[in-house]
Amino acid sequence: MSIGEMLAATVPMARTLNLEFLETTPEKAVVALPDQGDFHNHVGGPHAGAMFTLGESASGAIVLAAFGEQLSRAVPLAVSAEIAYKKLAMGPVTATATLGRPAVEVVAELDAGRRPEFPVSIAIQREDGAVTGEMTVVWTLRPNG
Repeated sequence: MSIGEMLAATVPMARTLNLEFLETTPEKAVVALPDQGDFHNHVGGPHAGAMFTLGESASGAIVLAAFGEQLSRAVPLAVSAEIAYKKLAMGPVTATATLGRPAVEVVAELDAGRRPEFPVSIAIQREDGAVTGEMTVVWTLRPNG
């Protein structure tokens, strides 16, 4: 099962919004939100909450790709999130997530018995490439036990 399939199976909001996991690697995750009238706002574009969920889902996908081998000893949890809406989003949008720290540094902190935190940066774009939103989700790997 791919990371996208796993997230769609275990995260009801990802299924509800029909998110499409286009690319999921430890270096980058790209997730698409199709244009769906049920999730439009008052001006006909994707609702802010749908775009937030899109960005958070992309961040979760890259976290699983980068740290999936650590799941037996730590659980990934979102600590905080910030989003800035830059331009009007219309039609389908995609979110591209990248890690803000090298994964090897995060794992080294976990190995040292600490609870690492790390940012994931997300750009949300329209089909024409315009960035409509920028988001940062800070994640942690909480050690089990």
